[in-house]
Amino acid sequence: MGILTDGSIALVTGAASGIGRATALAFAREGAKVVIADLNVAGGTETVDIIHSHKGNAIFIKADVSIASDVESLFNTIIKDFGKLNFAHNNAGITIQGDLMADYTEANWDQVIAVNLKGVWLCMKYEIRAMIKQGGGSIVNTSSILGLVGGPRQSAYVASKHGVIGLTRAAAVEYGKDSIRVNAVCPGPVNTPKIEQRMKADPNYATAAISRLAKLPLGSFISPEDVAEAVIWLCSNASSKVTGLIMPVDGGYTTL
Repeated sequence: MGILTDGSIALVTGAASGIGRATALAFAREGAKVVIADLNVAGGTETVDIIHSHKGNAIFIKADVSIASDVESLFNTIIKDFGKLNFAHNNAGITIQGDLMADYTEANWDQVIAVNLKGVWLCMKYEIRAMIKQGGGSIVNTSSILGLVGGPRQSAYVASKHGVIGLTRAAAVEYGKDSIRVNAVCPGPVNTPKIEQRMKADPNYATAAISRLAKLPLGSFISPEDVAEAVIWLCSNASSKVTGLIMPVDGGYTTL
């Protein structure tokens, strides 16, 4: 079996694709039973099917992390069906890019903050409650390199990801005594299907992206699997004394 405790239960939000799917597959590989939570039913179901095809154990639950009743229902189901929650990767997030800060609409601001920041907070509320009852656990939140630095035309995203880092540090301080570890990963430019499609459709974007990547110390995109492996390490006993860590997985982007 893998490096995680046999029979452990892991939740991954935003697991219909990308980083969330890669983390869900990694949890299953390491022997955890995985709860896939997402609004994308087709993608979430596909993630479950992939896990099952590799003899893993997973279920899908449709949930909007920005809606308190959805999150409460999600955790009621987890506790009812499994009785515990050992690991959680709060990964669900969105970005709405295009406007400078002064032109950003209130509706877009509210939507991004609701999913990326409020959604993480809502999930952590219930994760922490479950983990206190069972004597501990590990939570990993997905922030971003834009939680560490600024970026143009996505002020709400930048604010939300900085906020995730704040939540992570606050929870690490508050719940260490309960044997709950809380850390965050900050992915750099991740190679996803959406990025590939945009590069094919927009030569200017592709040229700019390749130029930026060439300047990175490691000189390449980050893969979803790179981030997933960091999450697994942060949930394993190998990191048993690590909490409040904000871990860039960015090819050296934030060292420049």
